[in-house]
Amino acid sequence: MLVTAVLSGAFLAALITAAINIWLARRRTREEERNRIHTTFAEAFAAYTAYKEFPYAIRRRRADTPGEERIRLSEALREIQASLAYHLAWTAAESEQVGKAYAELVKQVRSTAGNAMHEAWDAPANDSDSAMNIPAMLVDLSELTTREAAYIDAVRSHLRKLAPWWAR
Repeated sequence: MLVTAVLSGAFLAALITAAINIWLARRRTREEERNRIHTTFAEAFAAYTAYKEFPYAIRRRRADTPGEERIRLSEALREIQASLAYHLAWTAAESEQVGKAYAELVKQVRSTAGNAMHEAWDAPANDSDSAMNIPAMLVDLSELTTREAAYIDAVRSHLRKLAPWWAR
């Protein structure tokens, strides 16, 4: 009888330990997945921001090597476009709500910053330090703030759904 009670107690302790270890492993996996998703949403916003900054980069291009600058800037822009395309697909696959918000953000930045880039290419390259200060009237990206806020809100909402019930 005593042996059965000791063995049952040891078996019960092993079962409890196993259950706790499984729960902790699943929790860690969920946290890692949530962090991966969080990081990728941040990378998507970084790709958007890189595109948004391009009108400034074009206006600040070097005047002494125009051919090299065209190639350098167009290659950098090509990489950013590829990143935007990747993140458009990824956000849509991860969350319909976040995907729509990101698509609207990218659509707006392509229109707004895209027009500013066209104007920047038509402007002469900067050849002085004072020309590095670009006034808002030349590059006005203020209309993007509403779409930025919508994307960030969609990401927060999605991440909140992924959080465990006790962390909400």
